[in-house]
Amino acid sequence: MNSTPVRPSEGDSVPVNGARPLPGVPFTWTVRVYWEDTDAGGIVFYANYLKFFERARTEWLRSLGVEQQRLRDEVGGMFVVSGTEVRYLRPARLDDLLLVTACIRDAGKASLTIEQRAWLKPRHDGEQPVLLCEGLIRIGWVDALTLRPQRIPAAILSALTSSLLAPT
Repeated sequence: MNSTPVRPSEGDSVPVNGARPLPGVPFTWTVRVYWEDTDAGGIVFYANYLKFFERARTEWLRSLGVEQQRLRDEVGGMFVVSGTEVRYLRPARLDDLLLVTACIRDAGKASLTIEQRAWLKPRHDGEQPVLLCEGLIRIGWVDALTLRPQRIPAAILSALTSSLLAPT
């Protein structure tokens, strides 16, 4: 998380909500903050950023044709979160629109580390997104029945790593 954040902006060719990711460009998913996401003060409850990150990772996989239920049913494996590291920089509030990004930081034979960020989407032209939260999420591949770690199938690993390596 010490790398310089890449800001998604209107001028970038950032894939948003379902478009296939471009190589080297973080996948971006838009999330609206609802009452259920906030505490009594109208600020996003800290744990909900992990939910936003999960949604973006799931939609990133879906955009690559990797649907998690199908993986479980047809391949017999699934991704599980094995670790998180999150930094909270500024609060999101009720009704904010967030741009949640995902890109691969590191890929091993049985796990991936995904770099994720939540940005406040600008309300007006010419404004820049504001970084609210950033995290590293480690996901591992396990057998769906035994939950024992396994190697990520080569075809899946290739599809994921060829699409989304974090900018260096």
